[in-house]
Amino acid sequence: MKALIYGGGAVGLGVASCLLSSGEEVDIIARERTVSALRRNGLLRTGIFGSVEFGPGEFGAFASSDELLRGERRRVRDGDRHIEGGPGYDYILICTKSFSSPAAAADLSSRPEILAPAGKIVLFQNGWGNAEIFNEHFPMDRIYSARVITGFKMTAKNAVEVTVHADSIHLGSLFGSDLAPMVPLAGAICRGGIPAEVVTDVGKDLWAKILYNCALNPLGAIFGVPYGVLGQDASSREMMEAVIKEIFSVMEAARYETHWSAPEEYTAVFYEKLLPPTAGHESSTLQDIRAGKPTEIDALSGAVVRLGEETGVPTPVNWALYRMVKFMEGGSRNRSGG
Repeated sequence: MKALIYGGGAVGLGVASCLLSSGEEVDIIARERTVSALRRNGLLRTGIFGSVEFGPGEFGAFASSDELLRGERRRVRDGDRHIEGGPGYDYILICTKSFSSPAAAADLSSRPEILAPAGKIVLFQNGWGNAEIFNEHFPMDRIYSARVITGFKMTAKNAVEVTVHADSIHLGSLFGSDLAPMVPLAGAICRGGIPAEVVTDVGKDLWAKILYNCALNPLGAIFGVPYGVLGQDASSREMMEAVIKEIFSVMEAARYETHWSAPEEYTAVFYEKLLPPTAGHESSTLQDIRAGKPTEIDALSGAVVRLGEETGVPTPVNWALYRMVKFMEGGSRNRSGG
């Protein structure tokens, strides 16, 4: 198996470590500083699934698709790989932030030799709408989605820690495509140390994650608190429950489904089972704002608002939280000089 990890953040490096552990051929496209650290010090994964380490020579690291192609052609000439006409990856795992989806899809579609003739693109991303963006450039039967609720945290540019694991990584198709191509990928991730499985209803999984993230991420960012604090206060609980009710209304109008049939059913599970294990966690939205980085709020609350507008369903609470985070996002970048 030849896999390209497109995006060298915490999730990208975490999944890369699994594939390398299972003996697969892996290359990574990441930011220049990450590439420099990977080339110099290799890749390290620590945390609840144990520690693994790979030297710089055990995988490829590139700062762009152009550099990747130049490196592949050089390796072909040197005889390191018996391939012709470019790398032709069996899997391209998109591990970028959701706001980078349009650029990533355009980049890969402009270099068709990167993906093998039967190769698949798998979206390891948060939020809703990423598959539709890639479908503007690639056929539906080449696009798959992954639901990840394992916690990955970068401890250095070349190191990632697995901090929490709520369920196996789920791989599937939002377009009803054949799931057989996902079986080898799920197996490789499993052999590499993190549970993964192929599912027939990954859309339900993605909406379950959106419910969780939309209830917690914007409020956690606005108030600057971890998840558990939001669950302890009556005012924040009321806001989270309003967010959840709006999302269920939007899902019903847009004919999407999740694993619970009503907001009350989900809310009970949310407070009893989902929130307690992550009570001390600070949302990625809050972490991005503190770091002066763009957030993924457009693919979370923003996606709910857009679907509400398309279906005629009011989403006033999601809208207000979305606009507040966008204000904070812009102010944070301005203060940091971005």
